[in-house]
Amino acid sequence: MMLYDFHTHSFHSDGELSPLELIRRAHVNGYQVIGITDHLAIGSLERVIKEVSRDCELAKKYWDIIALPGVELTHLPPQAIDEVAREARRLGAQVVVVHGESIAEPVAEGTNMAAVQSAFVDILAHPGLITDEAATIAVKNGVFLELSGRKSHSSTNRHVALVAERTGAKMLVNSDAHDEDDLLTDERVETTLEKACVDDRRQEILVQNPQLLMEKIQGRSDKLV
Repeated sequence: MMLYDFHTHSFHSDGELSPLELIRRAHVNGYQVIGITDHLAIGSLERVIKEVSRDCELAKKYWDIIALPGVELTHLPPQAIDEVAREARRLGAQVVVVHGESIAEPVAEGTNMAAVQSAFVDILAHPGLITDEAATIAVKNGVFLELSGRKSHSSTNRHVALVAERTGAKMLVNSDAHDEDDLLTDERVETTLEKACVDDRRQEILVQNPQLLMEKIQGRSDKLV
């Protein structure tokens, strides 16, 4: 199974590993793509994106893995999400994730809606009890909804899947890894799909949608060349 994972954390936020070690562990796990998306807000964007970008370039030079510098915009005021996502993209973040309204944390109400309305957001992570209205806007703006492999956020995966089925929203499986034991494996992916009751959409979620996101990322990169 090809493993795509657009949502992980290094020691630049609350992860345990350096970006390069995290990429190496993912490479050994059989990853094709990994996004390093540390928890950030406006103050640390420039420094962290710059440092992670250098590690990603080094990894891609020597290992058969695509490593993407990114961010997870976390616990921002909803009104600031679009502005900060735009700035993250300008500074070189290739994948922009927003920490959605997980029921496990006191995320500000309105975060899901602000994320899916932004042209600079790629993924709404663990969106909790997302509404059909927000998911419909996600479809319009090309924002992917996450099925979380992280225990603390995965309890609403089935709800996310049902909303996505009704609205046509596109889903991805991400690990939200904070150490090597959290990274995706074939078994962990299977468990996540089974609990969300979306095994019949396996090809779409695990292959087609990740490839669509990679095409978007590559298309943006080409415009900068």
